[in-house]
Amino acid sequence: MSKRIDKSWTVFVSIENAEHDRCVDMFSRSDGSYGFEEFRRDIEDAGQWTPVQYYSGVSYASATDALDTAERCVSWLVQVLAERPDLRTRVGLG
Repeated sequence: MSKRIDKSWTVFVSIENAEHDRCVDMFSRSDGSYGFEEFRRDIEDAGQWTPVQYYSGVSYASATDALDTAERCVSWLVQVLAERPDLRTRVGLG
């Protein structure tokens, strides 16, 4: 689990790019809010997922709201969701 994802939060979808070196985790918090964070995985980090931004500090009222913002902020995410529409459905269920 990432340094920026609190252990009390539940990651319900992790979306990776085609190269498997970037991911976005969609999560829920115990207060009923949602969020996301983007990560990278590089050889020099020994394969550990490293946060790229500080998106996880923002709370959203719904998983869909969090995903909408993630699509605007994370450039590669739009393509992955176009190729895998089932991921959008899974986020909506989060």
